[in-house]
Amino acid sequence: MLRPRSHRSFDKLRTNGVGEAQDERFAKEADLLLHHNRRALAKAITLLESTRADDRLRADALLDALLPHTGRSLRIGLSGVPGVGKSTFIEALGLLLVQQGHRVAVLAVDPSSRVSGGSILGDKTRMERLAAEERAFIRPSPSSGTLGGVAEKTRETILACEAAGYDVVIVETVGVGQSETAVAGMTDLFVLLQLPNAGDDLQALKKGVMELADLVVVNKADLDEAAATRARAQMTSTLRMVHLRGVHETTAPVTPPPVLQTSALKNAGLDLFWQTVEQLAATRRADGRFAARRQQQNRAWMWERIEAGLAQRFRDHPAVKAALPQVSEAVDGGTLAPSVAARRLLDLHR
Repeated sequence: MLRPRSHRSFDKLRTNGVGEAQDERFAKEADLLLHHNRRALAKAITLLESTRADDRLRADALLDALLPHTGRSLRIGLSGVPGVGKSTFIEALGLLLVQQGHRVAVLAVDPSSRVSGGSILGDKTRMERLAAEERAFIRPSPSSGTLGGVAEKTRETILACEAAGYDVVIVETVGVGQSETAVAGMTDLFVLLQLPNAGDDLQALKKGVMELADLVVVNKADLDEAAATRARAQMTSTLRMVHLRGVHETTAPVTPPPVLQTSALKNAGLDLFWQTVEQLAATRRADGRFAARRQQQNRAWMWERIEAGLAQRFRDHPAVKAALPQVSEAVDGGTLAPSVAARRLLDLHR
């Protein structure tokens, strides 16, 4: 069941540097967001993703005002190699959850081209049935060069979706390999989708994405049920043997992640998947790991933004901007070591 929400006024926005001329419209849009208006949520996310300095001020004010209404959802990260069926899995799961009375937000991250900078953003097309549901919201966003399989403002977008009343937020990563692990640092449960016949049991020993998984799902079992059953058994046995300890956990050692078998296309195994997710979440809430993980994530998020802000201020520093062309030319010409160049530029940033 969804928890009732109180809707506060947004007078606070007027004290955070937002221009008076647009205060009323801004506050009205924010209030509509709290009343589950999907259009207002989409506009809020666009504001949060903006790179303009004046929009950043308004976005910070919006986040400040929405914060009391956040934190009530179950945040699920989902990754897997291309072709594993992430979109099909999410749509089938989302439709199941909507039928159970949940409000589901899907944040899908698409890779951006290193050449043109563009991104397809085709997840609404892939999830056509879920996109038509009133209790569902799908937001595709470009990765824009951000590493780790997520977009730069995914965390802010999660908070906006929670404030809009979505009690299940699913973050789908770019999903291109072992490095797509950033989603584990912003969600409550990290789900890894695997293919039958994708590799032997040594796959379970690989570092990176596997050791962060809270739940492993062998999807597309309908293609080869026998292979899917073997893959599940091999992975379960290997994970139990090595007793992987998730690097995002700071409490007592945890048991190996459950390994399930599904066919999203045939709607097989999704009920068991959701039951397992709810059980994992309930257990971690009871022993304190759920709250501890979110606190750790918030602290890491703060330092990440501090480092990003310092890097931008460094680039914008007048002395650094003036010296950068000459120093870069010396590095390119091989007359100045990159490490020495970095120290000289840092010394200019006082």
